[in-house]
Amino acid sequence: MARIGNSELEIFPLGLGGNTFGNTTDPEASEKVLDAFVDAGGNHVDTADSYSAWVPGNRGGESETILGEWMRRRRNRHSMVIATKVGAHPEFKGLAPKNIARAAEASLRRLQTDYIDLYYAHYDDESQPIEEIAAAFDRLVREGKVRYVGISNVSPERIDAWVRLAAENGLAVPVALQPEYNLVSRRNYEENLAPLAETHRLGVLPYFGLASGFLTGKYRTEADLAGRTRARAVARYLNEDGLRVIDALESIATARETAIATVALAWLLARPTVTAPLASANTVEQLAELTAAPALELTADEVARLDEASQPFA
Repeated sequence: MARIGNSELEIFPLGLGGNTFGNTTDPEASEKVLDAFVDAGGNHVDTADSYSAWVPGNRGGESETILGEWMRRRRNRHSMVIATKVGAHPEFKGLAPKNIARAAEASLRRLQTDYIDLYYAHYDDESQPIEEIAAAFDRLVREGKVRYVGISNVSPERIDAWVRLAAENGLAVPVALQPEYNLVSRRNYEENLAPLAETHRLGVLPYFGLASGFLTGKYRTEADLAGRTRARAVARYLNEDGLRVIDALESIATARETAIATVALAWLLARPTVTAPLASANTVEQLAELTAAPALELTADEVARLDEASQPFA
């Protein structure tokens, strides 16, 4: 198990992303994935109040609703570590204090729980002073509605200001950072955010750990993207540099008799600041490749090979 920063939250070293629930997986398929995740040792599910508002006919909150209903049916809320986020739901945009409070109440209802283990600022809202944002999150912690605070998609300067202000004023200090980070998206995290994570002892839970599916090895030509919902996100990696990373992953995966996706996530777990990557699955079969990552310890030579192959992205 891995501990998230300075918190008491202990999780399986891989978090399950809830962005597919109510999106590419219906409630029944979502529950099968959730059951398989727990059976594999998983206990941390990451969602957001805005998932999946972008799907035609959805309003936002579908993922939380599916997760909440699943926990009610399984009666397993206390064995799970649930993270959700505020700031991007169509009805609860931004980080104004009143909005944070209202959004948290809506998330609690959908999740059918009276507390959120880890509550993230999903995106920054620079119209709001950090002092007011920090105080609003602290209020939720003091009320017992949130156990710990996390930060995602906030500038390094504002992250540093938030953590320092909270520590100096006795407010709830953020314990987690959720950045985009993977083998083909290294530069911003390694240059700007990793130093902050080390300085403030933040648990790091990267999203897009598989680069929207590119690091599974499924997409190697333009033809592979035809009809795919993530075609635009993946297309930017379909070049000589990106395919060199896939070749390195495939070489190691073949030698270790495992999947390319497993190796890509194992590389993240080998990074000194990473607590647990986040990854999502549409099917139980896909999930097996993800949950195998914590048991795959890459050698120093394998890590160095992947570091070298992904250097253009660093």
